[in-house]
Amino acid sequence: MIRANTCIILFLTFHTLVQAQKTENLFLVTFDGLRWEELFSGADPELIADLTYVKDTSALLAAYWDDDPMVRRQRLLPFFWSTLSENGAIYGNRNLENKVNCSNIFWFSYPGYGEILGGKTNAQAIHSNEKIQNPDTTFLEYLNMHADFQGKVAAFASWDVFPYIINEERSKVPVNAGFEKAKGDLSLKESFLNELQDQIPSPWSTVRLDAFTHNFTLEYLDKHLPRVVYISYGETDDFAHDGRYDHYLNSAHQTDKFISELWDYIQHHPQYKDKTSLVITTDHGRGSYKDGEWKSHGKTYVGSDAIWMVVMGPDTEAKGEVKEAMQLWQRQVAGTCMDLLDMEELLPSDRGPSILK
Repeated sequence: MIRANTCIILFLTFHTLVQAQKTENLFLVTFDGLRWEELFSGADPELIADLTYVKDTSALLAAYWDDDPMVRRQRLLPFFWSTLSENGAIYGNRNLENKVNCSNIFWFSYPGYGEILGGKTNAQAIHSNEKIQNPDTTFLEYLNMHADFQGKVAAFASWDVFPYIINEERSKVPVNAGFEKAKGDLSLKESFLNELQDQIPSPWSTVRLDAFTHNFTLEYLDKHLPRVVYISYGETDDFAHDGRYDHYLNSAHQTDKFISELWDYIQHHPQYKDKTSLVITTDHGRGSYKDGEWKSHGKTYVGSDAIWMVVMGPDTEAKGEVKEAMQLWQRQVAGTCMDLLDMEELLPSDRGPSILK
């Protein structure tokens, strides 16, 4: 009888472990260059009223200001500080000694995205933002080589370097980035977006407006139902480089809405509802208010390696704002994504481990 009971217990334990993993789909989203300061404290009290960086301070104050930083962050990023904080885990509030940092030594975009997607740093090959084919294999490519995910992985980005970062040519992961248009059998909305993208000038030569990236993504979801999607929104970084703190905040607020819309889509689609995990992070931090350093980033700007990370989904404990002192690294994003899909064994051993272990 004891042996039989033991067998039953072992079977039930094994069955529970097998059933535990609920994530079948994954969405990775990046916010280019959004500082941890705004994420956790809302609008910067010095920058929001500085006429050097804000054209209409009264409008910006009305939209985002409150003396309480907890209220400010809610006004700036309402989806983050409602749905994400209630149902997921938010890491990176350095005021609480909860730290997330770049592992790479450069603290700008290509090395950051290479680290996020590849789970490692490669200072010899990736040390600029030049359009060179990434020699490292990203977790997207590893998944696309697996029978269960082949042809079910896609990426959308505002910056035109992403076909190189993901190495679209080698990986065969479709990447719609920069000013690329939707291709193939177009929906009415895709045809309209293709025309509109030509008609609305972007302020930048290499980055399109995020509304196009977002809506091309939603149309692709409707048509192809991919299991793994990477979305990179880019405006926040470019508006910061331009010295427009007002546009930077407004773009962050709009991107929060985009992510909310994406999550709403996920929760109302039978393929994705309750079977999809969402990971959100950024490629780098920024400098401080001092001498306009917030506009820039890189190894000469203190704080540029300070980033953050959010995880939400059916296999993630709802911790909210994580207040435990700890050190996490950008290279752990890829491992976390693969862990959520129960595919971590596809990554080589030199890649950063999941933060969920």
